Amino acid sequence: MIKEILNKTSRKTIAIIILALLLLCSFGTYKIFANSTGKEINMSDKKVLIAYYSYSGNTKSVAEKIQKLTGGDIFEIQPQKPYPKDYSTVVNQAQVEKQNDIKPELINNGNVENYNIIFLGTPVWWYTMASPVKTFLTKNNFDNKVIVPFCTHGGGGASSTYTDMQKLAPNAKVTEGYTSYENSAKDSEIQKWINNLNL
Repeated sequence: MIKEILNKTSRKTIAIIILALLLLCSFGTYKIFANSTGKEINMSDKKVLIAYYSYSGNTKSVAEKIQKLTGGDIFEIQPQKPYPKDYSTVVNQAQVEKQNDIKPELINNGNVENYNIIFLGTPVWWYTMASPVKTFLTKNNFDNKVIVPFCTHGGGGASSTYTDMQKLAPNAKVTEGYTSYENSAKDSEIQKWINNLNL
């Protein structure tokens, strides 16, 4: 009888120890997983601006995610004359603007003077940035600034968007960009991208 009680007690103790070990292992695994998502972004010592043009809302969504992660100021690039809501009409207009290097007037050209780092976002139109973003680049002085580009696209990728930005701001440093398909951008991907830039 005593032997049976001891055996039961031993089995119970062993079960408790195993359960405790499993819990510790699980917690350790969780910590490793949590740390693998990347360090927190701290840009309190940097002057950060997130400037973007968005037609459908996809680029705006990415800009807001970047703003949430960096704490930077946000600025929406808006043409004085809004683009038509009909998609086919916009596609045709964007093609004409690209072919004729048209840079539409903006409601506000913005001001990058007080910023070190400018995140610059655009939808990809005809394999490059949208025309209002070209206007923003040409109306501001980006000498010795860091431009961190990002774009959203409908299937063609970034194409020449980032290299074209560099051409319009030759004295700026244009970093590796973040490219997302339509509204597929994820906070974790954006955080990893920013961390890898070592800004």
